Amino acid sequence: MKDVIKDNKYVELTYKVIDQKSGQELTSVEFPLGYVHGVNEVLSPQVSAELEGRSAGETIEVPIDCNEIFGPRDESLVITDNIENVPKEYHEVGTAILMENDRGNTKSFLVTRVDDKSVTIDGNNPLCGREVIFKLEILLVRAASEEEIAAGGKIETGPDVEVGPGIHEVLN
Repeated sequence: MKDVIKDNKYVELTYKVIDQKSGQELTSVEFPLGYVHGVNEVLSPQVSAELEGRSAGETIEVPIDCNEIFGPRDESLVITDNIENVPKEYHEVGTAILMENDRGNTKSFLVTRVDDKSVTIDGNNPLCGREVIFKLEILLVRAASEEEIAAGGKIETGPDVEVGPGIHEVLN
């Protein structure tokens, strides 16, 4: 009998986020995401609920209105400035900039437009205002170990490095 996803099961999956209107893939994970179901909130509650009861080998699609997660776009977070006022390292679209306000709160902005005269940055989440589909492929479902439950996911171990002969032994 196949293990199904429920609390305290270790799950590995990959996912893509696809824009519902354009069908364009907005983001995807290159390496499988490993987590313990019901222990940590790596995925939105909506996605976690859809995964419940599924097993390895299944692919599911969960439509998500990002306005519910990130709220509506806030146009006051879109700032355009003269290119001379912006440091050179921020003259590339896609560059992330961490800004701090006078109260010490930080917020991440993304460079969204650069032309000869100006640079535009946007503090809205890139998914803000979009309706997307989370397409998840479940690769593995098994009982989680006590260590994995405590950590909420995969226990990272370093590579097994065998110690070879010392350099002076190789040269002789």
